[in-house]
Amino acid sequence: MLLQILTLVGALGMFLYGMNMMSSGLQKAAGDRLRNFLSAMTSNPFKGVLTGLGITSVIQSSSATTVMVVSFVNAGLLTLAQAISVIMGANIGTTVTAWLVSWLGFKADISILAVPLMALGFVFSLSKKDKRRNISELIVGFSLLFLGLSLMKNSVPDLQQTPEVLSFIQGWQGLGFGSVLIFLVLGTVLTLVLQSSSATMALTLIMLNMGWIRFDMACAMVLGENIGTTITANIAAAVGNTPAKRAALAHTIFNVFGVIWALIAFPVFLRLIGWITAGVFGVPNPAAADFTVEVLHDANGLPIQTDSQTAALYGLSMLHTLFNTINTCILIWFIPAIQRLVCAIIKESAKKSEEVFRLKYIEAGPLATPELATEQAFKEIIHFAEISRNGMLYAQEAILTSETDKFEELRTKLVKYEEISDRIEGEIASFLNAVSASDISEETSRRIKAMYKIIGELESLGDSGESISRILSRRNIHKKIFDEATLKNLEKMSGEILSAYDAMISNLSAAYNGTLTEVSNAYNAEGRINNLRNYLRDAEIESFESESKNYQTSVYYLDIIGELEKMGDFMINISQDLEKAFIKH
Repeated sequence: MLLQILTLVGALGMFLYGMNMMSSGLQKAAGDRLRNFLSAMTSNPFKGVLTGLGITSVIQSSSATTVMVVSFVNAGLLTLAQAISVIMGANIGTTVTAWLVSWLGFKADISILAVPLMALGFVFSLSKKDKRRNISELIVGFSLLFLGLSLMKNSVPDLQQTPEVLSFIQGWQGLGFGSVLIFLVLGTVLTLVLQSSSATMALTLIMLNMGWIRFDMACAMVLGENIGTTITANIAAAVGNTPAKRAALAHTIFNVFGVIWALIAFPVFLRLIGWITAGVFGVPNPAAADFTVEVLHDANGLPIQTDSQTAALYGLSMLHTLFNTINTCILIWFIPAIQRLVCAIIKESAKKSEEVFRLKYIEAGPLATPELATEQAFKEIIHFAEISRNGMLYAQEAILTSETDKFEELRTKLVKYEEISDRIEGEIASFLNAVSASDISEETSRRIKAMYKIIGELESLGDSGESISRILSRRNIHKKIFDEATLKNLEKMSGEILSAYDAMISNLSAAYNGTLTEVSNAYNAEGRINNLRNYLRDAEIESFESESKNYQTSVYYLDIIGELEKMGDFMINISQDLEKAFIKH
């Protein structure tokens, strides 16, 4: 008995592992398409529903989609209204898994082909092409999923041999509406434990197929699973910002509302399910009063799939689909109301953080979709570049000011911005490390390597700003001042640096949007900086030889010019990294 239970647990683990592996392979094989699909999102709620449905149907995980959506709301990539519509679509998309399990796992028993499919997956894994290796992961994951399902079916204990246990379970079904609530809670708890509504759905289908529970009780469990699955998004949002928490709460409100109306109309809803199932598939009505799941075995003791079992499985899958579809059709018209409700429950914090070093777009923890996590990281890098440009504005102001108190205030800010740069670089790198640890495509891996280089260059820009403040501090200590002509030259040089910043940020934004085709603007800015540096340096050396200029003052001036030119080098390096990683040659 113990071995049987351990086998059941192992089979469940194989099912979950296969599902995760299949989802990962699908994400990597369709990574760019998923990005483009999501970027096509508009404010139209119907397109949002189709987007959620499409992505979840592809990656076979509503939890992955909802966590992704919560993270993207946290990152400002989706509005709350868009997120709600995508989550609605994800709820419909996840019902595809139930149909696959019902049809292939029980009716056709695809597990017979699982091992041969693994051989095919192994052959694909030997390919040097990244796409074929991703497909191999998809094939092996698909095989493990249905092999695990088959093992679960075969390893569940035969309760016909232990009638007292079967009687105990079936005793829960004789409490009228109280039984419905009991099995609803059971479905919720199982989903909370397994963190996968698809796995709980598979267990429910097995229990129904074995005749342990009645059809109506299985339907109650499915309703509970729709509540339990919302916990994943709420966990992801727990460390996110206010919009992320609101998106997760909207998911919970959506599913809980659906369960409430389904419970109120439970008998009528079941009759509708039974009528549609019987009419569409030509099987017995699973919601009929006299309907019972008949479990038969052949002469060798092997199970025979009966019409009543097929009817029950199809009926349960139909309930799952219709429940989410009807719920979406009702609530899609009330997205603004849901938005107002979650905003009223989770209010914006009145206290605004002044810590500009805090990450803006990757606060909601790791994504369940690593192929799409690079979107967040890249958005954060653009934010990092904008922060760095603000630091340059302070450096320019520090160069041009003649007031000691004002300079000290600016020097303090430049030191802080250098610390900010160090911290942001470290936090983005940690996020990229977590993404890299997941199975990602070769294209995504190449882009992540470029991102590591870019954040290193941005951190160096922060160092340069702080270095300029140190040069100016030494100048002030030695009581040297720049004349008006020198200040005009420095203003012109720092202006070219700001123009180079604009070109760099423009290229970063274009790469993020997938519209980067060339970086000539960055090369032009670098050329102007180098030419101006050479002109100013040569002019200063010439004037130093012909005029009675203070040598130490000239050294400070040339040191600042050199540091500014170095900043130009860091920025052209960033655009060159973008050119290599994001422009398709």
